[in-house]
Amino acid sequence: MSLVFSALASLDGYTVDTSGSFDWATPDAEVHAAVNARERGIGTYLYGRRMFETMHVWQDIGSHDEPAVMREYADIWRDADKVVYSSSLTGVTTPRTTVEPVFDPAAVRTLVEAAPGDVSIGGPTLAAEAFRAGLVDEVVLYLVPVSVGGGTAALPTDLMLNLELLEEHAFPSGTVMLRYRVSSPAA
Repeated sequence: MSLVFSALASLDGYTVDTSGSFDWATPDAEVHAAVNARERGIGTYLYGRRMFETMHVWQDIGSHDEPAVMREYADIWRDADKVVYSSSLTGVTTPRTTVEPVFDPAAVRTLVEAAPGDVSIGGPTLAAEAFRAGLVDEVVLYLVPVSVGGGTAALPTDLMLNLELLEEHAFPSGTVMLRYRVSSPAA
């Protein structure tokens, strides 16, 4: 199985802008459906505390008032296991969720190797630790046609990554999906 880092990002490479907002990254129905299709293969999500708190909203989405693509993603998210790495979070209320006090690369490697499906690592801060440990196998970026000028970088800014393009897709909205294999360990 693979450890996959995926993110919606601005064209200049940020997941949130300088004010901490990512409203500009809200996917349209077609992009959301493509994300859903890719996420169906994920059996476990790895998160830091902040990303888990952002994603936690998917636990309660399911009303027929919500668009079908959102309900579908909520089902995908609820059906997956979640591991939250946090030294400050002592417990969670969502099913299928465990908390680990530290990110242990050896334990993550074992988890990925034993997983029945791909494992996703969410959030650029936690993902940077996995990139530095040489654990990330694939990178999937959905580049939104906006430049935000700063914020939280999607990829580590202090690490060179060699990436091999595996797939690309341009959506009518201007968003572009790029999928890469990490072709060599972090240097």
